[in-house]
Amino acid sequence: MTRKDALGLPMSGADATAADLYHQALHAFQCYRGDPVAITEQASSRSPEFVMARVLHAYLHLLGTEPDGFAVARADLEAAGTLPSAARERAHLTAVQHLVDSEWHVASRILEDIAIDYPNDILALQVGHVVDFYTGASRLLRDRIARALPSWSADMPGYHAIIGMHAFGLEETGLYARAEAAGRRAVELERRDAWAWHAVAHVMEMQGRTTEGIAWLRSDSDAWSVDNFFAVHNWWHLALYHLELDEVDEVLRLFDGPIYGQRSRVVLDMIDASALLWRLKLRGIPLGERWQAVADGWEPIADAGNYAFNDAHAMMAFTAAQRRGAAERVFAAQAHAVDGSDDKRFFVREVGSPVTRAIHAFGEGDFAETVRLLRPVRDRANRFGGSHAQRDLLDLTLIEAAVRDGQLALARALIAERIDLKPDSASARVLLARAAEPRVRQVA
Repeated sequence: MTRKDALGLPMSGADATAADLYHQALHAFQCYRGDPVAITEQASSRSPEFVMARVLHAYLHLLGTEPDGFAVARADLEAAGTLPSAARERAHLTAVQHLVDSEWHVASRILEDIAIDYPNDILALQVGHVVDFYTGASRLLRDRIARALPSWSADMPGYHAIIGMHAFGLEETGLYARAEAAGRRAVELERRDAWAWHAVAHVMEMQGRTTEGIAWLRSDSDAWSVDNFFAVHNWWHLALYHLELDEVDEVLRLFDGPIYGQRSRVVLDMIDASALLWRLKLRGIPLGERWQAVADGWEPIADAGNYAFNDAHAMMAFTAAQRRGAAERVFAAQAHAVDGSDDKRFFVREVGSPVTRAIHAFGEGDFAETVRLLRPVRDRANRFGGSHAQRDLLDLTLIEAAVRDGQLALARALIAERIDLKPDSASARVLLARAAEPRVRQVA
């Protein structure tokens, strides 16, 4: 049984009800809201031979970089592997297999080819976009979507997601005016599109438009925060704006509330929790027992070793909470990854290992070692994923380490870069004043 979806693409093995459920799950995924996993499971239960329901289910378990997701995706592959399918669907299954095998770059190329042949395959575009984010492929973040744009129009289902993704790609390649316009248009079309809200927030972060960023995210926070998988990350962006204004009480309120008040064990949420606390640590802000709570979340997966970007954020928590045993488990997992044959070895060897060791060195008070490790990788840090805003933490750590180690000329040079990009940055001016002091107080 082969039906066609709303964009004319075949859906092998789906009856009408299952096809409708699939479309609901796809829309939920596009907005990062609701429970697309449960909806795809309903679709598969309704039509056990529905190939694309299995494909979407597998992708949803892989794209969160959760260690437990691999087993689920393997089961989906096994279930779908013998089912009747079209060539495009088989290509998706192949992409899933490569993601299961941590062969991110091969999966990226397969998804790229699917979208070239089928530019209306919004699932190939969205999964490819997320893979581009995880692999630091900023140009593809923009161009994968740009290639498909001529085949899309505002009256097509999912168009908001297409231009929302394009907005983020434009932002990550420095085309801020176009990025903001596209992101705002996406939100006009679908107010619950959390990725589009996020794209505009990134523009304002990169341009130092702090008060505008706060106004943007607070203008309709229910749209991107209620029942939304991406809510914590957008709350994190809001906290960054308040931190730039030195409104530390508000930052801590956000951390203790929507960012980590529920003690989420979702990896992407724990990344945001670690990243925010580390920024506060760099400023010498007392944090009480907050690090212990975040370290508790990371500890069960300390040696997962499936994504180097996660390792670095786990190490922030383990170092700050003085979990030396957990830190050693991270190092052991990274050593194992370097000896492997999949893409993890590149992510770890080129960026992940030196960054993770630099974070550990900073926590141990070895600021000279932190500088030595971070300086060579800061210009290639995109290779282990994340956004410009997320990777800025490496520059902040490098600057603070240089200041504390007395390498003030280096610190001033790095701070000058920041002021050139954000002339009105109050936090950069504070750093510059500290770097000008002949003796810098060592902050614990």
